[in-house]
Amino acid sequence: MASPEEALDVKALPKIELHAHLSGSISRQCLHEVWLRKKAAGETDLEDPLVVMPPGKHDYDLKTFFPLFSSYIYNLVNDEWALTYTTTRVLQDFADDGVVYLELRTTPRALGPLSKADYVRRILDAIAAFESSSGARLRTRLILSVDRRNTPAQALEVVDLCRAFPRAQVVGIDLCGDPARGGIEALSPAFEAARAVDGLGMTLHFAEAECSGSEAELDLLLGWRPDRIGHVIHVGERARRAIVERRGMGLELCLSCNVHAQMITGGFEAHHFGEWWKVDGCVPVLCTDDVGVFGSPLSNEYRLVAQHFGLTKDDCCKLARKAIDVIFGGEEEKERLRKIMW
Repeated sequence: MASPEEALDVKALPKIELHAHLSGSISRQCLHEVWLRKKAAGETDLEDPLVVMPPGKHDYDLKTFFPLFSSYIYNLVNDEWALTYTTTRVLQDFADDGVVYLELRTTPRALGPLSKADYVRRILDAIAAFESSSGARLRTRLILSVDRRNTPAQALEVVDLCRAFPRAQVVGIDLCGDPARGGIEALSPAFEAARAVDGLGMTLHFAEAECSGSEAELDLLLGWRPDRIGHVIHVGERARRAIVERRGMGLELCLSCNVHAQMITGGFEAHHFGEWWKVDGCVPVLCTDDVGVFGSPLSNEYRLVAQHFGLTKDDCCKLARKAIDVIFGGEEEKERLRKIMW
């Protein structure tokens, strides 16, 4: 008899990805290709990414994960060509994995002569070019992230960028960054301003680590009235009740990231997906977080929950469809997805 995961073609299953960081979703091979071009042109003295990030190495924890970006990936993807090239390759990888709707998130960065607005515009141009030429079913929208390191003025700048681009392109705002960095109450004015932007969704990295799972911080974040929250690991009973009482809040759950980075105790069978996926009042959504780092495409996340939590083919299809309810892409896109996913 076939096991539950064998009975379902997880790659062919139309899937929705709602928690994917652009820079963390770049494959090592793609980074290597960028490095080869820059090395030949004398534009980088960085070491080959296949040496810095050896194939098969996925055990980056919260202490080694963030420096990987600040000291390496951001210094390699540092111009317009690299940004366009890597964005296009990320989109192709998700499309090849059966993803039909993607909300890609990124923290706006100034790259040389490119302003933060130019940075966002180039990503949107790459998305438009991919959708017009690929023939794929994938549709992509952008979420702009506020980093915990940002000053209040920088956070408000991200809100202004969200406001400056059409809702059909930039659909949400995110709080991300090293969870060990406190002081996020200073960012409250920015998220209060974001809540007032018509049609803009809000998602927050939530209880990602023990240091960011205090009742005070979780109360603060829930006070910003997010539509979705990501990771949802170190959640006490009080916050859990508040999440369920919100009715319909999306939970972006990232199994491989949490296990490989040792953000939870135990293996996949110990992941809190098992606690949330049948809870009424919230909408769990399987996500990859940083597939370029942790090496697990979204199809594999479905394979993992089938294997470790006994989900049947029908369960997996229902789980995939539920995500439609919490996308930020609007009713027209929801209708397109209902036609595809039923």
